[in-house]
Amino acid sequence: MKISFRVWILAICLALAAMIIINGSATSRFLAGFIILLVPIALGYINSNIGKIFVIIVLILSLFYIVSTAAESGVIIKSIEKNSTEFNEGLRSGMIIKSINSEEIKSAEDYSRVISSILPSKNETKIILETDKGQFIFLTNETPKITIDSIRITNLKTGLDLSGGARALVNAERPLSSSEMNDLVAITSNRLNVFGIADISVRSVSDLAGNNYMLVEVAGASPSDLREIVAKQGKFEARIGNKSFDNQTGILVFEGGEGDISDVCRNRAECSGITACNKVSGGYACNFRFTVYLTEEAAKKHAEVTKNISLDETGKYLSEKLYLYVDNSEVDSLLIGEDLRGQVTTQVSIQGSGSGNSEEEAFNNAKESMNKLQTILITGSLPYKLNILKLDIVSPTLGKEFTDNIIKLALIVFAIVCAVLFIKYRKIKITLAVVLTVFSEAVLTLAVAALIRWNLDAPSIAGIIAGMGTGLNDQIIIIDESVSGEQTSLKERIKRALFIIFGAFFTIFAAMLPLFWAGTGLLRGFALTTLIGVSVGILITRPAFADIMRRISE
Repeated sequence: MKISFRVWILAICLALAAMIIINGSATSRFLAGFIILLVPIALGYINSNIGKIFVIIVLILSLFYIVSTAAESGVIIKSIEKNSTEFNEGLRSGMIIKSINSEEIKSAEDYSRVISSILPSKNETKIILETDKGQFIFLTNETPKITIDSIRITNLKTGLDLSGGARALVNAERPLSSSEMNDLVAITSNRLNVFGIADISVRSVSDLAGNNYMLVEVAGASPSDLREIVAKQGKFEARIGNKSFDNQTGILVFEGGEGDISDVCRNRAECSGITACNKVSGGYACNFRFTVYLTEEAAKKHAEVTKNISLDETGKYLSEKLYLYVDNSEVDSLLIGEDLRGQVTTQVSIQGSGSGNSEEEAFNNAKESMNKLQTILITGSLPYKLNILKLDIVSPTLGKEFTDNIIKLALIVFAIVCAVLFIKYRKIKITLAVVLTVFSEAVLTLAVAALIRWNLDAPSIAGIIAGMGTGLNDQIIIIDESVSGEQTSLKERIKRALFIIFGAFFTIFAAMLPLFWAGTGLLRGFALTTLIGVSVGILITRPAFADIMRRISE
């Protein structure tokens, strides 16, 4: 049996989708794609129906085996505390821990068991971590300050509804412009990072009326934690020295916001940027600088505080540092040049550095540190209060139950649909063709979601289901036209069916566009996955299904 060009396009797209979705080695992904391409070859060149069924079953079982064994063994580092022993030794987020002190780590349970048997301890213990990036050895008596997770077998990212956590929809006490909202998002991200919260998503959203909001999603956080952190008005302070003064650490020099800081140089090469990158012991270091413009009052206060501070042993800097605090938590410290001692100057040059194992990592870390400091200095003390309009919580257990239940429900509905189709048309080939097409649309939609790294939440899953339902409806139109007893040719009947399908596609497309902004963007996942599903159907699966039905009807 000759396989049509459109069916080959579908097979190639499914092979590429499998390679995108599967999280494993390049060899595993290639084998999965190759096995999928063998299916149309088996259908086209094996004459015996029993032989076709046997080969396809073997290929499907082989594909399941490859998918189940594709992921690497070990645990992945989700986050790591900066300046910790592990961080300074070179461990980074995204690395895979394979063994600890020669004990193999296959899961998060293995990691917890091995670590709890070694640490914490009274004396420093030698820890040998084998990772996918090499071996790391360090001495510690504390539990490693890292967050780990089991390695997923797919590259699909799940949203809050499936993984659990808290979500807050926030607005300010007054309307904000786009630039003000961007600053609010940046400073909120910094504050959440200061509190040591991992797996956060902070983004601006808007509704159809043009109102701007901030949406904060934190995996694993409780509503009380999120309310305490987000609703509280941020406070930034710069203090010199570490002696007690007014029950605070150091002497207050200036505060963030427009009270003491008139401007901060950003995105201008003459007063902001990375100055140099050099190789140092253990890696690379890149220096950055930017100018801060103080008000006259803040400049006088800085001169008064620094005039009696001595120089350090190098003679280039003051012996006391400038400490930066966000919500009373120290986030950075900077050296003060000797030329600024006792000087009333409204232009202060802030300098710092970033380090890394490679020059690229050091450059990126320096740029990240510079952007963070600039944002803190501009908006560290927000000039407006925040209101939490809506606060949602989903436990990880409920998220897992939701995922399991929706998969079970989908399988039940799928089985019922297949039974109804078989009863109506009395042809197993038609039923199998519908099953293949609906399954293909779901897989291709998930592949696009994985490719663009979209978080699959409940609305996104609903959109996938809606796309599959639309596809099933279109396939029934094609089937009815194919098996109708009209005197017109089969080609004309299928063309008529495709005309109806294209009209429905444009209607759905127009209906989904407003949902990208409706409900402050909470329905964006539904709109996106629905559009992906119907677009995949109209471009790939519907033409292939039409060719399959033409072959069945002949």
